[in-house]
Amino acid sequence: MKIIIHTRHADLASDFKVIAEEKLRSMERFSVAIDRIEVEITHEANPRQGKNSHRVVITSHGSGPLLRADARGFNDVAAFDAAIKNIELQIRRIHEKAKSHGRKTLRTMKVEAVD
Repeated sequence: MKIIIHTRHADLASDFKVIAEEKLRSMERFSVAIDRIEVEITHEANPRQGKNSHRVVITSHGSGPLLRADARGFNDVAAFDAAIKNIELQIRRIHEKAKSHGRKTLRTMKVEAVD
């Protein structure tokens, strides 16, 4: 999985890339095909946007479904955490749908004769 990080008008925290790569790589445990993930960080210079000054958009590309999450926070790491939670929920739903739960219905169950 290739991880691309774009910034617009923003200075990243020193450990942001390490945290981002670690959390995004942990999503490989789900069996969803993702070739590339783009992370876009935008900083709003308006002081009235203090609590929502950083915006993070995560977009996945690949042979699997398109996943996209958008979140805002007071810094880039907080916004990234909110966006990654949203992406994980989407991946979990896709993973659960693909799972075979092995449930048997009355139509598929075999009837045993009692003597």
